Amino acid sequence: MELKKESVIKIKSFQFAVRSVKVYRYLTDTHKEFVISKQFLKASTSIGANVREAHNAESEADFIHKLSIAQKECDETLYWLELLKESEYLSEAAFQSIYSEALEILKILKSIIITIKKKKDK
Repeated sequence: MELKKESVIKIKSFQFAVRSVKVYRYLTDTHKEFVISKQFLKASTSIGANVREAHNAESEADFIHKLSIAQKECDETLYWLELLKESEYLSEAAFQSIYSEALEILKILKSIIITIKKKKDK
């Protein structure tokens, strides 16, 4: 079940969670925005938590399931980022920076899931 990309995703998803906490602090301290930013924080930190759980999966199916949850949380994170940008809580530059990082994580997760499923079908 272990691919090289998993260690990369574990690192990247943790770093993204740390960055998300900082964005949350910025939104609550600077803009006094508590509702959307809390939704963003929950989804964005859940990505890494589910990646971590996947590494302790009891089976290949459980591994895929946990990574699939991480993938869904990542997509939800993209939604909240889009909403924060469109409601003018994030500048275009700040949005592009964190959004591209989330997209990269989403692509890695999808790639891992597809690779594991292909191996499983052989």
